[in-house]
Amino acid sequence: MPTTTMLDQATAMIENAWGQPIEALEVLGVRRPSDDPLLRCAMHTRAALAITDNAVSVHQDRLHALSRHGYVPDFYELDRVTETAVSLRVAHAESRAYLQAIRRVVEAREAAAPEVEAPAVRLAQAAVARSGQTRHAPGAPCPNRPLRRRS
Repeated sequence: MPTTTMLDQATAMIENAWGQPIEALEVLGVRRPSDDPLLRCAMHTRAALAITDNAVSVHQDRLHALSRHGYVPDFYELDRVTETAVSLRVAHAESRAYLQAIRRVVEAREAAAPEVEAPAVRLAQAAVARSGQTRHAPGAPCPNRPLRRRS
C-alpha cells in the first residue's frame, strides 16, 4: 500500500492553491516569473523538496538493505547503519522544513486572496450587505441614524 510522500503532499497543496496541474504551474513559474512571485517561490521550494525526497528514499532503501530480516551485519557495517539512519533523519527534517515553507507560501497567497477575489464574489457580498438595509420614505428618519434633538 503506497503512502503519500512529502513531495506528493506539497504537489497537492500547490495544485489546490493555484487550481492547475503542477505541469502547467511549472511552465508558468518559468515563463512569467514576475507575474506571481509566490508561485515561483513555491515551485523553487518544491524542487528542493524533490531532491530531499529522493534522498529519503535512497537512505530508506539502504537502511532496509542493511537491516533486513535474517541479515547480520558485519562489525564494520555497523557504522554504515548508524550513518544511514542519521542521514535519513536529516533528510526527513529537511523535507518537513521544505513542506512547511510551501505551506507558509500557500497561506500567504490565501491571505492576499481577498484583494484578488473575483468580481462576482465581491458583488454578491455587497448585495447581501445591502439587503439588510431597508428603504425609508423621503422625509422619514433613517432607522440607522439616531434622531437629533432640538433644544
